[in-house]
Amino acid sequence: MNALLKRVWIGLAATLIVSLAAVVAPDHVQIGDDGRIHLGAPAPAPTTSLSAAEPAPESTSPPLTRDAVDEAIRTAVGAAGLDPAQGRPTVAAGADSKRTGWTAVREKSAAQSEVNAVCADLERQGWTLNRNPKGDRPDASRSYKRGGWYLVVSTRDKSRAPSTASALTDSQTHLTLTGLQLNLSDIPLPEITVRIG
Repeated sequence: MNALLKRVWIGLAATLIVSLAAVVAPDHVQIGDDGRIHLGAPAPAPTTSLSAAEPAPESTSPPLTRDAVDEAIRTAVGAAGLDPAQGRPTVAAGADSKRTGWTAVREKSAAQSEVNAVCADLERQGWTLNRNPKGDRPDASRSYKRGGWYLVVSTRDKSRAPSTASALTDSQTHLTLTGLQLNLSDIPLPEITVRIG
């Protein structure tokens, strides 16, 4: 029974890791026809002939500092008509050079249009949207990348807010931007096989 329980916990942990990776960097998570999940940089597509033109590499921007990401967050929040000072940072200044974020309590009725405005300004600043292979929903979290950073824009209501967050009413939500400096192509990730049954 202990071995079965251990296998269940390992399966749940693997599923959680894959789910988080799919949100932060969906272009680094591939599911093969055989059901195997591959984490890491996508394999280059095979060329059909030597004379075929190689695709243009994805444009890269120079590496960003945490201060530059903080400024991008403040600019996007301001472009949405919000005062950055009315929210709070999710990581203390100087505490971690590879993580940052901002959050504020907002009314649900206005939060989606504010998320849309924040995302539009991030794209104007040169952040690239990570497309969800299953299709983007307007109300889903959106992940952006630029200069070695990933930035997730999301809302979290009472049921998904962390216990340390301020209390929310039923009509409120947390509007959150979470930044993480991460280069998955530099991390050797194992192949994970999920078996059901």
